[in-house]
Amino acid sequence: MNALRKRPRFGVHLALSIVCFIMCLPALYALQVATLDIVAAFQAPPQLFPPGNALGANVATLFERLRFDRLILNTTVVSLAIVIGKTVLALLAGLAFVYFRFRGKVVLFFFVLLTLLMPTEIIILPLFNLVAELGWTQTNPNLALTFPFLATATGAFLFRQHFSNIPRELADAAQIDGASPLRFLFAVLIPMSWNVIAAHALIQFIASWNQYIWARLVLPPDRFEVQLIQIGVRNAGSGPQTDFGLLMAAGIVASLPPLILFLLLQKQFMSGFAITHDK
Repeated sequence: MNALRKRPRFGVHLALSIVCFIMCLPALYALQVATLDIVAAFQAPPQLFPPGNALGANVATLFERLRFDRLILNTTVVSLAIVIGKTVLALLAGLAFVYFRFRGKVVLFFFVLLTLLMPTEIIILPLFNLVAELGWTQTNPNLALTFPFLATATGAFLFRQHFSNIPRELADAAQIDGASPLRFLFAVLIPMSWNVIAAHALIQFIASWNQYIWARLVLPPDRFEVQLIQIGVRNAGSGPQTDFGLLMAAGIVASLPPLILFLLLQKQFMSGFAITHDK
């Protein structure tokens, strides 16, 4: 009887393992190509096993010739600035939509949600014209990278839904005690929302880390000191002949910081989106 019960579970685990392996194949192939030099990378059929011995040389080229250390630092600063700005504004928006009463609140929240349906391609050209007219592309490139993305409809919706599940009696008790809305936010809501904040911050960090089109538009190509990591990945594949080993190594190195952050915040990320009765 016990053996019969274990058979379906074994089949499910086997099927899930196969699916996970298929999903990991692109990353595994990129890792394999990253170990090859430019000659081995162009072999047909490609060398799938064993791995080559050029991974160290490719990574060294990234940090010595393409200065990936500076690019990672620039991207980290820009991403953290965007994450902090988005999180603070999203918290304030969630507080306003849940605990404040004002005319047109439902209509305003509808327009906030409407921005989620707008693809980036619709706003990127007007946004670029605005940033260019302000002169930020030449004088303040970091401001051009961060300021247009400090507001987030996703964060406003996420914290609005989360605050709506927190008992209203807490706000009434805080108001009776004379606590201001900001004090209620920092003393009550934020300590109860760390998992949601971590989940939101992780999503926004990955999105900011992977931005390429906007950085390509607003950043001057002759100013290396302000370039971001995705621009560096693109430069790793430029040249008269694409070095696919170097390009794959660049992609892997660029993916490590958000991957490490996800592994560190995995528990908070899953808890932040869990719908439980306690919330």
